[in-house]
Amino acid sequence: MSSTPAASETTTRFDNVAALIEKLEHQVEDLFELSALGAYTTDSDGHCLSINSQALKWIGCNSDSILGKKNPALPRALLNWEILKRGSELLNDQGLNEIELSLFDESSRQRYFLMVTTPAQTSAGPAGIRRALFHDITEKKRYLERQRISAMAFDSRMGICVTDQDWKVLEVNAAFSKITGYSSADLRTNSFDVFLSTEIDVAKKQEIRQSLVAHDQWEGEIRARMKKGGSFTGWLNISAVPVTNSSKRYYVACLYDITERKATQEEIHRLAFFDPLTELPNRRRLNDRLTRMLSVIPRSHLLGALLFIDLDKFKAINDTKGHAVGDELLIEVALRLQRAIRDVDMVARVGGDEFVVLLGDLSANIDEASYQVNVIGTKILRSLAIPYQLENCVFTCSASIGIAMFNHDGRAEEVLQHADMAMYRAKKEGGNALSFFDPAMKDAASAYSNLEQDLRQVIDLNQLELFFQPQFDVLGRVVSAEGLLRWHHASRGLIGPNEFISIAEESGMIVPIGLWVIQAACDQIKRWDSDPILSHLQLSINVSTRQFHDQDFVKKIAEIINKTGINPARLKLELTESMMHNLDEIRSKMQKISELGVRFSLDDFGIGYSSLASLIKLPIEELKIDRSFVANMLSSPSDGIVVKTIIAMARSLSLEVIAEGLETENEKDFLYANGCLLYQGYLMSPPLPQAEFEAFTISKIQVSAKSQATVGT
Repeated sequence: MSSTPAASETTTRFDNVAALIEKLEHQVEDLFELSALGAYTTDSDGHCLSINSQALKWIGCNSDSILGKKNPALPRALLNWEILKRGSELLNDQGLNEIELSLFDESSRQRYFLMVTTPAQTSAGPAGIRRALFHDITEKKRYLERQRISAMAFDSRMGICVTDQDWKVLEVNAAFSKITGYSSADLRTNSFDVFLSTEIDVAKKQEIRQSLVAHDQWEGEIRARMKKGGSFTGWLNISAVPVTNSSKRYYVACLYDITERKATQEEIHRLAFFDPLTELPNRRRLNDRLTRMLSVIPRSHLLGALLFIDLDKFKAINDTKGHAVGDELLIEVALRLQRAIRDVDMVARVGGDEFVVLLGDLSANIDEASYQVNVIGTKILRSLAIPYQLENCVFTCSASIGIAMFNHDGRAEEVLQHADMAMYRAKKEGGNALSFFDPAMKDAASAYSNLEQDLRQVIDLNQLELFFQPQFDVLGRVVSAEGLLRWHHASRGLIGPNEFISIAEESGMIVPIGLWVIQAACDQIKRWDSDPILSHLQLSINVSTRQFHDQDFVKKIAEIINKTGINPARLKLELTESMMHNLDEIRSKMQKISELGVRFSLDDFGIGYSSLASLIKLPIEELKIDRSFVANMLSSPSDGIVVKTIIAMARSLSLEVIAEGLETENEKDFLYANGCLLYQGYLMSPPLPQAEFEAFTISKIQVSAKSQATVGT
């Protein structure tokens, strides 16, 4: 039966609509295939009807493993598919518009997605068909999380300041304002270092900025000021934050207030290394210092010493007067010890009434070092023996001191042990005494100490004497002499200056002894005035640095010259090069003495600090070539060159030049050949006592006169 026209028209219209719908569906499928969204459709039984490439990628399978199926086979894809289905069910059951869920990528890491679905179709299309769309929100979620964390950090207890690339403050958090007292409004557009203390100088601020430019960061401790006054200690960390695809950058400064922490650290350090009663270093601190000194000694070659000090009869005072008085006594002892030592030394309290003094930078010579220690130890004994005024009572509390010298071979434990042993020996000797661990050192120190004590009596006991060493011209005539000091010691006999001048310098006795020498030299010149043969002689004497810098030195010389009435031109003062540091001071004093008529000679020339400028500026009339150059000038080309240079320099400046320490004829010939015409040394004569010198000089002059007379006839 044929269709009616109306039915045929309806069928055609329906086919056209169906074709249009199919075309639209294909277009939708194409759109989803090309989009960045994941898309799939399922039927009412959960079979996958369609799925785009993006969804397959995120789920982790291909189309063959899922199309027409309820579940894919691969484990990861199966897990992700189940997560998507649960999300779809939740959207449908709870009537939600969207849901956030997480899938796993090929590295088993979670990625976050936002999912939406269309309702199951009931009127148009097959019943139960559902389309699901989902897209990756991982980076957005992480960005938001970073923002949240940044916000939390910005509101943390750590002070944060953000600046632009010109160091101008953009923002600070509440913690920064709380620490510094400056609000965001106070700091905004100001330089980030506005809160830094004025104690931080320009160089420090420049260091911070240079580090940021070079390394994009700086970290360190600072002192910062608060808006309302006062300051605090802070730890500042500044880092550069570059802007992507731009030369622009920001700086983030993180500030911590470490005032309390630093105070706590300092207190912990104080408790760990210092005695709480006396505030002196304790045994631990002492061991550290001693160990460091032992490690340095091999480079410096200087010796050190440790003095172990124990108070005599302290226990009796502590027991009878109580611990409070005992503590006061210990505090006073600590103060006296600190006053008795040098700045470079250290005092420590190592026990109840036990103290240690650590001495460094002593002489490399064991005898001299032992003497130095003995001087300091004796000073300590005297200081501690002075009565103590405590709680309206007067106490006397001496001490016993054990001394251990040490060098690079020593170990800290041994040095302490040796000093402790020596201290007990001092106690056995009755206390209030010094005892050296090494008997040889003790003997040397005792000898030095005895010499010092005896030296204080040499003038009163009339034990000093001037010897005279003749000085000759090229013809062998005695033209002058050098006065050299000798000490007639009561038990040791005649002692040369090398054995006692250094002691005189350290003890201060060099000033009165030097004055005695000047007086003796002037008296001798006056006596020679009456002898026609000796009246032409000049006499030179040595002047020490300490003596020359005595404020009354010029006045004392003038008084002696006036008193003796000598011709001052016959007195010559020999200064050493080591004195030529402050030329202005030296020149002023030399000029005043020169105006008296006294002459000057520069002794030991060539080994000290002189320069051509000093020779020109100072009223010097003679250079004395040091004996070390004279002794080596024939065997050492460099010493020979030095001698020639000194002679040439002296002649060019119209200065006399004399060589000391002459011992051979060959030396004399070398000097003569190079223009040196004055000599002093054992080749011609050793230093002689007055009578022998006068007899020797007269005989030389008489022989010279006879020779001239013979030549004349």
